[in-house]
Amino acid sequence: MARPSRVSRALSQNFLADRAAAARLAAVAVPHPQAPLLLEVGAGKGALTELLAPRCRRLLAYEIDERLLPELDARFSRTPHVRVIGGDFLAARPPGTAFSVAGNVPFSRTAAIVDWCLRAPALTEATLLTQLEYARKRTGDYGRWTLLTVLSWPRYEWRLAGRVGRRGFRPVPRVDAGILRIERRRAPLLAPEALSGWRPLVELGFSGVGGSLHASLCRAHPRRRVDGGFRAAGLDRGVLVGEVSPERWLRLPEVLVA
Repeated sequence: MARPSRVSRALSQNFLADRAAAARLAAVAVPHPQAPLLLEVGAGKGALTELLAPRCRRLLAYEIDERLLPELDARFSRTPHVRVIGGDFLAARPPGTAFSVAGNVPFSRTAAIVDWCLRAPALTEATLLTQLEYARKRTGDYGRWTLLTVLSWPRYEWRLAGRVGRRGFRPVPRVDAGILRIERRRAPLLAPEALSGWRPLVELGFSGVGGSLHASLCRAHPRRRVDGGFRAAGLDRGVLVGEVSPERWLRLPEVLVA
């Protein structure tokens, strides 16, 4: 069957054409070959799938575009440990055993795919090629941190593992891409009982109620405790909420949620 002549705007398709960038992404996604189970988001035409396959024992390659399935099936028909699955990755049930995720994700669906990964109990890591701005925002590369990153930090580490120029894709998107790496920690930084009190604290801080982080926290805690928490975390009273790193957030409960 002939290859599809057009990409789907509705599916936000930008195929990774830079083989060196694809090899870099594969190496980051599976740093230690022979990973037991890997799920690929958006296999496309199989360029990344081909590089991931030798690095894992079992690979489930999801592709939502039905036009691409015959080519993918033919390309990997002699690779028994690779299974091409036609359908929406977001509709898949997460495996019950340890697994990782990798892929050049549709930019318009990045947030939903990240949310799926964070909700999967057995996920060990996810390596996603996203818009560079998204990857930088989530990893604190701008010197600011988002609510999602801070809330998930006790269980997951976020980092920017590389960049891919926009001309490495076909068609060429308007922006560059970043390799976003999300790794589940072997042991959470907070115990479950501490996490239950810490989460509302972070959500209150990011609410903007009161006009500043210090003022927001003072709405639920005595000012002297908030001042003590800021001192413990090494924070200035005028600090903006987005400027507080996850590590400093972890020190606030030592005084506020005592």
